[in-house]
Amino acid sequence: MSGFVFSEKPITIESGEGATLVADDGTEYLDFGASYACTPLGHSHPVVTDAVQEQAAELTYVQASYPVETRTETYEKLAALAPGDLDNVWLCNSGTEANEAAMKFARAATGEEKIVATKRAFHGRTLGALAMTWKRKYKAPYEPLAGGIEFVEYGDAEALAETVDEDTAAVFLEPVQGEGGIHPAAVEYLRHAREVTAAAGAALVFDEIQTGVGRTGTLWACEQADVVPDLLTTAKGIANGLPMGATLCADWIAEDFGDHGSTFSGGPVVCAAANATLETVVEEDLPAHAAAVGDDLRQRLQTAVDDHDLPVRDVRGSGLMVGIEVKRGANRILRDLAIHQDVLALPAGRSVVRLLPPLIVDEPETERFVDAFVEVLSE
Repeated sequence: MSGFVFSEKPITIESGEGATLVADDGTEYLDFGASYACTPLGHSHPVVTDAVQEQAAELTYVQASYPVETRTETYEKLAALAPGDLDNVWLCNSGTEANEAAMKFARAATGEEKIVATKRAFHGRTLGALAMTWKRKYKAPYEPLAGGIEFVEYGDAEALAETVDEDTAAVFLEPVQGEGGIHPAAVEYLRHAREVTAAAGAALVFDEIQTGVGRTGTLWACEQADVVPDLLTTAKGIANGLPMGATLCADWIAEDFGDHGSTFSGGPVVCAAANATLETVVEEDLPAHAAAVGDDLRQRLQTAVDDHDLPVRDVRGSGLMVGIEVKRGANRILRDLAIHQDVLALPAGRSVVRLLPPLIVDEPETERFVDAFVEVLSE
């Protein structure tokens, strides 16, 4: 039976280990998508598996109003690892929920309605987060959405300054746009956003749903600009494939964010996975590994493009968040990679091949991807 929402791929996955996924026919695929960055430690990582099994044997679930040691540990870990003073933590189940919470918290704390988002942005699919998402095809069937949203050009400091005013509750920015085509923001732009929002009394929100947990070469992408927002949202890789999101916020936001909750906020099993994931990412210094391997991957790709005169316009990204802008359809390239090279990756629009491999990938695996990419584009 087909799923109601998702367009299913013609590959049935049975198991996975590290950066490899195994189909029911025994085919082994190199996974350079990590299910949209959800498995930074790769598939079936033993530390996460053990943590989940141990927790499930003791307590599967209890609501968040009852303290649980595993959940408390997650609060403490995230607060300790957060940039700056963002040590107030609210847990949820996904990135869109984390962004919905950030919207509510910012409006409650400022007493204002207007929210500024950017063109090409993607912040989620629930009605509030979807309103801040740029692409029409995601929004049109569900309108009217949440109101009070204004869009500005991503990276345009002047447009941002002109739009943010005393009526603004928050500015939402992705330090690197993911769904929008892998566009890293300039350091100066993020610093300008910090200055503009502070002057207006608005909250600066960094959506690190995809960029967080080491993906871009630092634990949080905003650390590369030395900018601390008022709220930071994260999800995807935080529990290595189990559903968790988090909204981190400064004291002035937490003091008056209203009445907000979630039934499954911080379930013990998911928290056990998150704790194991965060510990491993930090102890093995995977952000630094992602920075080094990502730099090498982009260099190899650019060299291959130049040497083979491939139909590629640009290779860009940060750490192991890489976009390859091609001159012909990205989806066709992805199909050929899967069918002919046993390599899985992702699109970011019609013209960008998006690479979000597990942070544990090594040089032989990146070499295999580059060889496969060259082969497909040379045909």
